[in-house]
Amino acid sequence: MDNRYTITFTVKEPVLLRSALQGYGISKKALTAIKFHGGEITVNGQEQNVRYRLEANDTVVVKFPREELSEGLVPQQGDLDIIYEDNELLILNKAPYQSTIPSHVHLEGSTAAIVAGYFKAKNIPSTVHVVNRLDRDTSGLMCVAKHRHIHHIMSAQQQAHEIFREYEAIVHGHVTEDEASIIAPIGRVENSIIERMVREDGQHAHTDYRVLRRFVHEGEPMTHVRLRLHTGRTHQIRVHMKHIGHPLVGDDLYGGKRDAIPRQALHCVCLHLKHPLTKQSLEWHTTLPADMQSLLV
Repeated sequence: MDNRYTITFTVKEPVLLRSALQGYGISKKALTAIKFHGGEITVNGQEQNVRYRLEANDTVVVKFPREELSEGLVPQQGDLDIIYEDNELLILNKAPYQSTIPSHVHLEGSTAAIVAGYFKAKNIPSTVHVVNRLDRDTSGLMCVAKHRHIHHIMSAQQQAHEIFREYEAIVHGHVTEDEASIIAPIGRVENSIIERMVREDGQHAHTDYRVLRRFVHEGEPMTHVRLRLHTGRTHQIRVHMKHIGHPLVGDDLYGGKRDAIPRQALHCVCLHLKHPLTKQSLEWHTTLPADMQSLLV
């Protein structure tokens, strides 16, 4: 069985094959891989090179080479909360306390390793391409591309700010403004490979927030907020909320307390993107996990 990732399309008017492939986002690097590493491009069942001139109603089939697993990624069995799946995308609701990819601290049980095990069981010849990475203790919606080519298209969407993510968080204190934008550059804390801070020489970062509810939990004032990311800096929401004096509940790295919840109270509740091939707008939603819900009771 030929399980190589395949794209099939029919052209409507005469065009060079190279131009038609570019219209599907197939890069020069991908074309080189197809040519030299086990891929194939056919027109009406006959193999052709990119200089071939297509006529109206010609059918093109692109078979990409099989991918090797990324170094250090060992497939593992585990539970996946799959929200959506097709030949190109896998949308997950990631659990808290699970690293997105393996690290020297958490070698096993990562989302990527479990997805690799899922791909292996389903005979999908691809490594794991994470489109939006979540911190280990952050839960919620996460997108995985099922092939390097699809990841390439999704990365272009990210750079064009066409992928939108919304989060809900519970923060310390009562946030004064009902809604606002936080536009403050983020960079590393000196002598730390993990911690970030707002600093003038950091990268541009933009977060919008809206207050959903102000409340008191066991004598502690807290605010339930909805946040939208316009950029994707490491720890962006956590750093920005600390910057305005309202660190996330449970986020002890950035000044939060863990009395009520042993992780940062942060969950990706909405993911919006365009399908990499059909260009259809897609949007998924998920509810807060039980540990965050318990704070709102």
